[in-house]
Amino acid sequence: MIERSFSSILADRARVRPDEPIVADSAGVMTASELDAAASAFAHELVARGVRHDDTVAVSLPNGRDAVIACFGIWRAGATPQPLSTDLTLSERGELEAVARPAAAVGARPASSDVPWLPGVRVAPRLGELPDVAASCWKAPASSGSTGRPKIVRAAAAATLDPTRPVAVFLPRVATQIVAGPLWHSAVFTYAFRGLLTGHRLVILDRFEPRAWVDAVEAHGATWGLLVPAMMTRLVRLPPDLRRPERVASVESVLHMGAPCAPALKRAAIDWLGAERVDEVYAGSESNGLTRITGTEWLERPGSVGRPIGGTEIRVRDERGRDLPRGERGLVWMRRGDTAAYSYVGAVSRRDDEGWDTLGDVGHVDAEGYLFLHDRADDLINRGGDKIAPAAVEAVLEAHPAVEEAVAFGVADDGLGHVVHAAVRLTDSAASASVREHARARLGGRAPVALHVVTQPLRNEAGKVRRSALAERFGG
Repeated sequence: MIERSFSSILADRARVRPDEPIVADSAGVMTASELDAAASAFAHELVARGVRHDDTVAVSLPNGRDAVIACFGIWRAGATPQPLSTDLTLSERGELEAVARPAAAVGARPASSDVPWLPGVRVAPRLGELPDVAASCWKAPASSGSTGRPKIVRAAAAATLDPTRPVAVFLPRVATQIVAGPLWHSAVFTYAFRGLLTGHRLVILDRFEPRAWVDAVEAHGATWGLLVPAMMTRLVRLPPDLRRPERVASVESVLHMGAPCAPALKRAAIDWLGAERVDEVYAGSESNGLTRITGTEWLERPGSVGRPIGGTEIRVRDERGRDLPRGERGLVWMRRGDTAAYSYVGAVSRRDDEGWDTLGDVGHVDAEGYLFLHDRADDLINRGGDKIAPAAVEAVLEAHPAVEEAVAFGVADDGLGHVVHAAVRLTDSAASASVREHARARLGGRAPVALHVVTQPLRNEAGKVRRSALAERFGG
């Protein structure tokens, strides 16, 4: 295996196949040589602004070629990109800058005037070549904040790769990849850029919209893509004539991850695409472990997120940290290798001295080693001692044909400690009574005591939601 810098991989691709289409977005097609030249110009600009080897550069740009140029320019300068949501408030941006101390910011204006700001990536070219250097950390994204205050997750891996080898068993080495999620999200960022480095062509959508996704797959012959369940819900609800199987015939597989997927939704996706084309991975930004399940395996074990891959080990522990036997529910811990794959900035890792780490999810492992998740420990709603998983409530609500999206959360109650509430987005505003009856018939006492109808999306572009924010908003 020969590891090479990201910068040299792009340079070689531009030299060998200069006219190869490498990125397609709403502005058209960008070739390998055009991307290489734009990245070089931007790298020179960063160095001129004082960016040095192993510095961090914040990137907050909308989806498209400019985000790709920015990141390759940062890698060519020997620095580490820090992808940030374009929706961060000035206060949130300021908190992250205080802990990350970026050497520069690209796109959205930084909160601090001390951080050099580059509004965009289009800069005049400069003469001369930069040395071939690789940052010791290839990415430093901020967490989604779905479990609380955002933190920075710095990858332990350097900005190097062997472009002749697949990155993972579920990510083909060569593909036309449709990028539907925001590039600031860790998983989207990871698979888009690591795919591009091994031979992918990226088809980047400005934002996810189900019709646009099918149109882009058909127009570009997309063969691989990453989805989150919120996207899948909207795709399978398209009218059948808009998602005819022949329109997505080029797709060899899709990968979904990032949030629990309700069994009914998973079956609908499998019915549409075929079990052999639906892949699922369970992992976090920390890369502290991962599991995988194919669609065919899932049909045999509905609800599972698969078995460990990539050297991952799994244990399920009780509240005292004791290992539980297979079949018993507890906190899921994973271990992958002897060294940590990440480090936090602005938070403390739960990784123990033996390398075991947890994302905070509750689940169990069956007799064959397949992992089943119940929910995140912090999200469980303790209703008078009955611990209710929000994902289970959401799955029931979203099975109603009028519910486009649902998020369940706990609200404090004097008698029971907490009770279940849910926010829903409906296709028919008059359907709320029907939705309540649907939930009561299937959930009984676990059904939401209050249903809050909203008109705006509940999850962000990456499919994440902060339940605590909804509890605060609707708790009164």
